[in-house]
Amino acid sequence: MTAVQDPDATAEGPELPPPRGPVSAAVVPWLRTGTGALPTRARAKRADPYSEDVQLALYLLYELHYQGFRGVDDTLEWDPALLSLRRDLEESFLRSLRADVRATTPEEAMESLLTEPAGDSGTSVSHYLHREGRLWQLREYAALRSLYHLKEADPHAWVIPRLRGRAKAAMVAVEFDEFGGGRAEEIHSRLFADLMADLGLETAYGRYVDSAPAGAFATVNLMSLLGLHRALRGALVGHFAAVEVTSPPASRRLARAMRRNGAGPAAERYFDEHVEADAVHEQVVRREVIGGLLLDEPWLAPDVAFGIEATGFLEGRLGACLLGAWRDGRSALRAPLRLRTAVSRA
Repeated sequence: MTAVQDPDATAEGPELPPPRGPVSAAVVPWLRTGTGALPTRARAKRADPYSEDVQLALYLLYELHYQGFRGVDDTLEWDPALLSLRRDLEESFLRSLRADVRATTPEEAMESLLTEPAGDSGTSVSHYLHREGRLWQLREYAALRSLYHLKEADPHAWVIPRLRGRAKAAMVAVEFDEFGGGRAEEIHSRLFADLMADLGLETAYGRYVDSAPAGAFATVNLMSLLGLHRALRGALVGHFAAVEVTSPPASRRLARAMRRNGAGPAAERYFDEHVEADAVHEQVVRREVIGGLLLDEPWLAPDVAFGIEATGFLEGRLGACLLGAWRDGRSALRAPLRLRTAVSRA
């Protein structure tokens, strides 16, 4: 396999993408110059929180807390005007999510996660890719998921100082595995970069932002929203549980899809690793992270359930976008993929 660019090695960060509407059109030049006219609170509140424009704007604002962007001053991470706009967009996004997901208990929400969708239900991306996905669709799926997987585990790490006792110890144990058990070459974001290389994709952090539809941003923005607010720590734990519980069966299907399409050993290995590791993580998260949190702070139960349900809701929206395009024989991306010129399987 060709040498893979370490996704953490691009110190300057990715390029800023083009805007997709009036909100992001105000954010992009502000990030370049530190000046300009940002949307008023009223205007931000009127914008559709699920739109390409708002989701891209939120993604850009959140990325200031991760790797940043090339040519963007690091001090803008805490720029008061940008933080004020982010607050307005977050409130609208969160309000819409609370209106769109059902109110339930952590037990009911977890039970729904443990009920696998039928293979012919027509709603599961992993079932579709396992059954009939083609190599170009696997590439698109990996490109979109790279928005999260090239920083895998980072958003969830923000909750660690906000937990205590059993919940904190268990969360750290799971995160330790996600970060490679102390070995840089085993960090899951690096394993995903290896997967991308096997698929002929470019592996630089943020490379496919301009290809992503709103639904892909929303799934990543949810993690950042929940991670950056202590008041939403219960919801972030719920999100983490949803990810870990649903990962093993979906990863098993995706590993088989990679093998069927001859994607390469690193592509197979990423999902094989998640079948085994996340099966263990699921039990730890359910019993120790959620159990420990609710023992200490039982009033957070509705937030844990909300985190689980909001994750499923946004994943369902993204899945509908992908499957709708693929079943029509169309790309689900906004911009065509640019593949590496050569891919060696050696």
